[in-house]
Amino acid sequence: MNVHLSVHKDISERLIKINPALASQVRVILDENKAERHIRGGLATQKKYKKAL
Repeated sequence: MNVHLSVHKDISERLIKINPALASQVRVILDENKAERHIRGGLATQKKYKKAL
């Protein structure tokens, strides 16, 4: 089990019950970070394959 994912999921589920407005702001930040990781990963993969050619 991936501890990081379970911790984020737990925080997300609890936070929405405690403070919905803050939970919404946290979700936006987490979604942006996730998108940036995908972009960086895609660029790294593209660079790797360009070197292989």
